[in-house]
Amino acid sequence: MDQKITDYINKQKSPQKEICHKLRSIILKTLSNAGEEMKWGVPAFVGGKLYIVALKDHVNFGYNDGSKKMKHVEIKSLDQIDSKKIIELIKSTKK
Repeated sequence: MDQKITDYINKQKSPQKEICHKLRSIILKTLSNAGEEMKWGVPAFVGGKLYIVALKDHVNFGYNDGSKKMKHVEIKSLDQIDSKKIIELIKSTKK
């Protein structure tokens, strides 16, 4: 696990901190070779095809939709995380 990403997540306020921890955990469990790094000032995975960014009142989980476009899911609380949907998005991005 990249210490810069851990530091980024730990400095966030609640609930963004907990949301970021959960999303990171899902990504790393789903893709053993996620290759996490800081990119564009935020945690990125799979060479930038996935990212997590904590914003003022939510977290965006960004993913590549299979084209050259990036899309994101806005998450405002832990209970809004649909693990199955996130895993589907992760697996579809890996292509």
